[in-house]
Amino acid sequence: MTAAILFLALAANPGSTTCLAARPPSVAALTRAVAHPPASEPQALAVIHTEGTLPHTGIHDESAAAVRDFGYLLDLVLAWRDTHDVAALARLATYLDAWVQRYRPSFDPIDETNLAHLIVAYRLTAADLPAPTAQRTRAFIQQLALGYLQRMEAHRGDDKSVWSNKWQSHRIKLVTLAASALNDPALFARARAAFVAQLSANLRPDGESRDFAERDALHYVVYDLEPLVLAAAVAQGQGEDWWRLPGAEGQTLAAALDWLLPFVRGQRQHEEFRHSQVRFDAQRAAAGLPGFSGVWDPKGAKALYWSATLLDPRYVAVARQLAEAPPRALWAYAPPCSGQAGLR
Repeated sequence: MTAAILFLALAANPGSTTCLAARPPSVAALTRAVAHPPASEPQALAVIHTEGTLPHTGIHDESAAAVRDFGYLLDLVLAWRDTHDVAALARLATYLDAWVQRYRPSFDPIDETNLAHLIVAYRLTAADLPAPTAQRTRAFIQQLALGYLQRMEAHRGDDKSVWSNKWQSHRIKLVTLAASALNDPALFARARAAFVAQLSANLRPDGESRDFAERDALHYVVYDLEPLVLAAAVAQGQGEDWWRLPGAEGQTLAAALDWLLPFVRGQRQHEEFRHSQVRFDAQRAAAGLPGFSGVWDPKGAKALYWSATLLDPRYVAVARQLAEAPPRALWAYAPPCSGQAGLR
């Protein structure tokens, strides 16, 4: 991509939407959410590991239970941001301290993808948190971002699929969120370069993803695109248009969402994982895990298309068809709406 094309892409106006086209969570809903944590105390672990494992093996179940804390972090953030619940802010600080002091990054982006919620929680409350908590959390996020970027840059051009499939998309989400939360232009520039490289390596010009070719599953198309859409939403908050930012052969995130649309609208169907190249997919199907065989359910894309409405209002009708309301956590990622402070 020439410097001129890159300049035009970055200078373009961000998407015309300014907030989620839905009613925000009510005070009552947030109060209920905050009153019902996943467990009585933070479930912080030194390591999370579910990637490549079946339920009831290794530390899969313990990890799956622990990561529920990250969704609860966003409930606390929304309660603080939207209702000024001081108790919610104090509880948020307790959870952040528990996790950043115990957890040690593995730099496995599938295991760690939910750390995105921790980063967003810090971004929206950094000025209000107790100073020691804010400092510890900032240091943790910086360690995470630098570790991922160093690994990504060392493997740029690597033919191994984990450096260009959904794994890389989740790395990009984490580093983009981190760069924004840290307000670090140099880190953000490195995240942008990784995003463009991923468009080039992961997508065909027609929008089909590498993950579809490898796994023969729309489940993984969605899982690949979701983090890229969130990264683009963060970039929009920084005044950059990554929605139409092109890869080396003109690939764009917008084209990828459009490629999936016929399946989402029910115009086409797909039998999931029938020709997957990965043995673990067959193991999960044999174990009876939902979604690893049979016809793909379009509702699996509801979070993806609600996220995409932040970038392109064309998807509002599709998102509403899939789910009446967006996932509550998405409100923490959304730009300001009706006077609320959003992710910038």
